[in-house]
Amino acid sequence: MNAVIIAVLIMLGLSLFRIHVVIALVIGAIVGGLLGGLSLDDTIAAFSSGLGGGATVALSYALLGSFAVGLSRTGLPELIVDQALKILNRRGDDRKKGLAKVLILFIILSISCFSQNLVPVHIAFIPILIPPILQVLNELGIDRRAVASVLTFGLTAPYILLPAGFGKIFHEILQSNMADSGLEIKLSSIPTAMLLPTAGLVVGLLIAVFFTYRGSRTYKQLSISQEIPEKQSYSKRSIMFAVLSVIVTLAVQLPTESMILGALSGIIVLYVTGSIRLTESEAVLTEGMKMMAFIGFVMLAANGFAEVLRETGEVEALVTQASGLIGDNKPLAALLMLIVGLFITMGIGSSFSTIPIIAAIYVPLAMELGFSPMATIALVGTAAALGDAGSPASDSTLGPTAGLNADGQHNHIWDTVVPTFLHYNIPLILFGWIAALIF
Repeated sequence: MNAVIIAVLIMLGLSLFRIHVVIALVIGAIVGGLLGGLSLDDTIAAFSSGLGGGATVALSYALLGSFAVGLSRTGLPELIVDQALKILNRRGDDRKKGLAKVLILFIILSISCFSQNLVPVHIAFIPILIPPILQVLNELGIDRRAVASVLTFGLTAPYILLPAGFGKIFHEILQSNMADSGLEIKLSSIPTAMLLPTAGLVVGLLIAVFFTYRGSRTYKQLSISQEIPEKQSYSKRSIMFAVLSVIVTLAVQLPTESMILGALSGIIVLYVTGSIRLTESEAVLTEGMKMMAFIGFVMLAANGFAEVLRETGEVEALVTQASGLIGDNKPLAALLMLIVGLFITMGIGSSFSTIPIIAAIYVPLAMELGFSPMATIALVGTAAALGDAGSPASDSTLGPTAGLNADGQHNHIWDTVVPTFLHYNIPLILFGWIAALIF
């Protein structure tokens, strides 16, 4: 078997058995490197060299976690809880609770979709938005697996379909790599080709929210930080400064495209306005960094894992091996291309980085088998997007966990990875396969 498949299966298997995902990534990388022909020293060297790729995101999350905890000092979470309870009026009113659940999930969905195209902040909004509303989610009995599904949908579907923000980057990478592989396409053709695969994501979202996780789930009302009392008072002044810090964070991040500078600016605003006292600042900000430490270490390990897989050369070999099994069977060809894309993206953790790898072989192969340009777009685009949702190492799953586990009651693998894998990758394969055959 190909070393990439074995490494990814080992990483996933260990994670599912509740072995810490960082340990699972390290073990998977070592096994994949050795099976791929690297020596142990070369495997460790490749893993170490890859760690630097995740350092920026890890530091970004540490600072965003500090900002989120600092923001809690303003009393913003308590304001949100109080307003939500006023909307509910009577906590026992099931109909009003149901309406409130739908409203809050719709708001989270809208913001997460905007984060890819309209206001392209990507996952930076999650540590700021989600921790303060955890108490609201608990009051409403909302299953956090439904929220994770909503967030992951918003982090993936918009860039796959819409040519704006991160979607524009994804579409341009897809267009340029297909052109390099011998097939010139128009950017305007990509949204049409990706419409049906995206519809598969919509189906998965609806199933997750309205069927699988529609029931109530009980959580304890815990603070997101040991340094913050269970009930924090607030005033018009403190809320005004909280809102100001969020605005400044976005205003700095958008033009600089730096989550680090954005988070740092928000923290400075909290300092200057007195929302964080200097005598308490070290303990509060350190607590925020601890809260996000898990995400940072996973992202570091994920980059090392991906670098080992690249060094083995087995990623390209996997694509070549799959093409050798196909013959002239178009339905089998489409299915194998999509499944291989799933394994590659789950290992690398980025659909954007997967396109150059698979396009070089998929495009000539699709042309040889008689797939139309639109079908080829659907194949390559869907194969690259597969695995972004449902991968333990993807920021599309790590981001939701970062917010939902702020109080320690949300498991990354079983509450984010498994739900998003089942609800998004399966329909994405099905709808992508159909798109490749009907175009």
